[in-house]
Amino acid sequence: MFKDMDPIKEKTELKIEGMHCVSCEGTIGQALTKVPGVLEAKVSFVGGEATVICEPGKVNHKALINAVGAAGYKAHIIAGADDEEIAKGERFDYSLQLVTVIITAILTLPLLSQMFLDIFDIKIFVPLWGQFVLGTLVQFGAGWRFYMGSYYALKTFTGNMDLLIGLGTSAAWIYSTAVYLFKLPHPVYFESSASIITLVLLGRLLESRTKTKASAAIKTLFKLQPKMALKAVDGTWIETPVEELRIGDIFKVKPGEKVPIDGVVTKGSSHLDESMLTGESAPVKKEVGDKIYAATQNQYGVLIGEATALGSETTLASIIHLVKEAQASRAPIQRLADKIAGMFVPIVLGISLLTLLLWWSISHDFTHALINMVAVLVIACPCALGMATPTVIMVATGLGARLGILIKNAEAIQQAQKLTRLAVDKTGTLTEGKPKITAIHPFEKMSSDDILQITASLEEHSEHPIAKAVVDAYKGELLELELFEAKPGQGVMGKFHGQFYFAGSLNWMEEKGIRIDQKKMESIERGGETLLALSDGKSILGVIGVSDTLRPHSKRAVTLLQNMGVEVVMLTGDHKKTAQAIGEEVGITHIEAQILPSDKATTVKKLKSFNQFVGMVGDGVNDAPALAAADVSFAMRTGTDIAIEAADITLMKSDLLSIPTAIELSKKTFQKIKQNLFFAFIYNMIGIPLAAIGWLNPIIAGAAMAASSLCVVTNALLLNSWKPKK
Repeated sequence: MFKDMDPIKEKTELKIEGMHCVSCEGTIGQALTKVPGVLEAKVSFVGGEATVICEPGKVNHKALINAVGAAGYKAHIIAGADDEEIAKGERFDYSLQLVTVIITAILTLPLLSQMFLDIFDIKIFVPLWGQFVLGTLVQFGAGWRFYMGSYYALKTFTGNMDLLIGLGTSAAWIYSTAVYLFKLPHPVYFESSASIITLVLLGRLLESRTKTKASAAIKTLFKLQPKMALKAVDGTWIETPVEELRIGDIFKVKPGEKVPIDGVVTKGSSHLDESMLTGESAPVKKEVGDKIYAATQNQYGVLIGEATALGSETTLASIIHLVKEAQASRAPIQRLADKIAGMFVPIVLGISLLTLLLWWSISHDFTHALINMVAVLVIACPCALGMATPTVIMVATGLGARLGILIKNAEAIQQAQKLTRLAVDKTGTLTEGKPKITAIHPFEKMSSDDILQITASLEEHSEHPIAKAVVDAYKGELLELELFEAKPGQGVMGKFHGQFYFAGSLNWMEEKGIRIDQKKMESIERGGETLLALSDGKSILGVIGVSDTLRPHSKRAVTLLQNMGVEVVMLTGDHKKTAQAIGEEVGITHIEAQILPSDKATTVKKLKSFNQFVGMVGDGVNDAPALAAADVSFAMRTGTDIAIEAADITLMKSDLLSIPTAIELSKKTFQKIKQNLFFAFIYNMIGIPLAAIGWLNPIIAGAAMAASSLCVVTNALLLNSWKPKK
């Protein structure tokens, strides 16, 4: 259903272990792009994964894993990996983090207690040598990871959070150690270095937990597909692992069970809960010939199906792929944050050094100057800035998937909220896309049966929905064609027994110079039917009226869009009178009628004039150019693969009500992104100057730094509570 990336490139997905800061993205990305044959590497700190685009056959997995390892992290290939093993590894990492925080906190608590006792001149709780031992254990035990992170950052000529924390805590520890060893008459700050490390590790633990919640949508999708299936083998049903199924295998789905694989019903009938695909809670009836999808749940009857798609080709796998791609993508608004984050560490190092020198020269107190420098290093946080957008994108794309809205990339989320116009292709979007013959109007002494037989014989070779309706309606024997030619968007022509016949739109007939009784046609067109005319090249022999049922929610969707300030424009190849009748029914006044498929893209470009931000909704092959021309494009799930591939957003419910929801989700997402960027910028703009002028204790600075990233992730998670308007 959904196509993968460019076939001339290879894609490898890696699970990355050991990332603890958004700066790690740049370090890993640089390491991967240096591998010969790698074209591009996208690293997601929030998702804990990397997507590597390579030249086909030129990069092996071991080279990628080694490159990540050389940068100081661990990686393994996601494809083919056991999901439970990955989850087990993540649980172990979290447990290790938790144990480390607990032990570090136990070692730090006496130091903090001594700091408070010093206020009351009580010096006997922890002797100086004890403070040195505890501070050293924390600094080079739990804090060793900061030194390792700093080493790899410097090795790859990048700066990260580890470097700032490592420098700040090391400065406090080295100074305190010198005071202790040389018995200098100055206070020690072992509690500051230890407390900062403890608070940073605690912040990362909480951040890891909230990030897990942010990526819960993907994990939930992975868990949906059953592991086993009942497969027909020599007349008996054998429980078989899903990965062993092959296309063409017959499988059974009992009541209450989930469909194991995509397929088509060959026997039985039932209702399936497809809410995990479409977000629609109402069960969908399935009978022989209907498509069924992996992970949807059978409600009542027994279904026998034939497997039609496996592994990564299933609809569920395609959804997971699209959501992961969107979560790894970058929104345009993030570019500024990325540029600032890239320069952040060198700027902070400069400010901290300047703070040390200025305070030392002004106060002549090196201790005071050093503590202010440490506070600057510790409170500076590029993580909040780097995570501001990705965390919201991750939550939004997961939420969209649950609502039946598949967003291809982060740019689409940002752009959808700007829409001022929406071009809607009539057939298959406003309507069901399943036209039926409603009337036959024969002329020139022709019978209705003759009109239908000749037209069906011509249309048998066309793929247009109206052609299919005509062919399905005729139950007799078709005439054998001597010649056939199709004119896209206009009609078809053929030759029977030496006579040419033309079947197509009235506009095409006019272009061919065929005389048309306009009064007669206008009386027929008032019913809103699409008219298919049959001609012998001289006159109209008859007209077939075809109507397509409006989708149940089309009128409501148009009203919602208009209330949101979005002008809805209908695009159709129908005659103006027919198009106006349908427009009146759904409440659309701006209609572009008698448009050829090849002209749709031109029409969309015309609609973009006068600074209008235009979206396009379509479902057919001929909609692809128009979808590509739009600022934001939407495709119906029931549409063609080409339309889905060209679109930015795929609507799994296949009704227009999903579009107001998508726009509203876009607005809420962008609002959250702006809030997060504000928090991140204002935090650093206020925090760093306060630390530089000596108004922040390093311990408070460490707590504030840890809280900043947590604040950004938590704010993103609040998006999960949003509900679309009904």
